[in-house]
Amino acid sequence: MIHLVKLVVGLSSIEELIARQAQPQNTRQYTGFDMPLPVVHTRSCPRQKEALLKGGSLYRVISGMIVCRQELKAIEKEIRSDGSEGTVLFLSPVLIRVEARPMRPFQGWRYLSAADAPADEEPVASDFSQSLLCDLSRLGL
Repeated sequence: MIHLVKLVVGLSSIEELIARQAQPQNTRQYTGFDMPLPVVHTRSCPRQKEALLKGGSLYRVISGMIVCRQELKAIEKEIRSDGSEGTVLFLSPVLIRVEARPMRPFQGWRYLSAADAPADEEPVASDFSQSLLCDLSRLGL
């Protein structure tokens, strides 16, 4: 199984990402789903599309840390308003926090093997903010 990693630009927390994905312009109806799904637009189509759709996820980098993932539901090509080709990634509406891991900036997206993917975070009640948890992870704590 493989996954994708993509930067979240202009946001500083998972909560901001959740709010952005709730906006109507960031969702789209997809055949077979009762509700509109969150979407991510990207320029090129992953060559390993079929492998990604066999349980792969989109891992998100916020403020230099991989912090969450969403299961990939579909990957479709589209024609943009300017006539250029693009790709739409349809995501599960369920956002899963992962053990924060540092990642340097990059353009576009990168593949991530299942062996290299951060583990899902155990759901625990915490008074710590995401920012503090990321800082602790950077320090190796």
